[in-house]
Amino acid sequence: MIKIELLKVFLSVADEGSFTKAAEKLEMSNQLVSKYISQLETHLNARLFNRTTRKVSLTEAGEKMPPTRETNTRKCR
Repeated sequence: MIKIELLKVFLSVADEGSFTKAAEKLEMSNQLVSKYISQLETHLNARLFNRTTRKVSLTEAGEKMPPTRETNTRKCR
């Protein structure tokens, strides 16, 4: 079972496009955000984000996450 907190962190990183900005928004450390994303990726056995030093973007698996699809649909309205 996936913890709600992990999904909140996933959505925040997806929305912000940055681990740092997500950490600030959620008022937690970058390390904890990274740990939660790692736990979620391990649980799902899939990489959810492409990471570079300046940018974070969703992988194909990340884009298929149901909350992300709903979030993207709301943004398009």
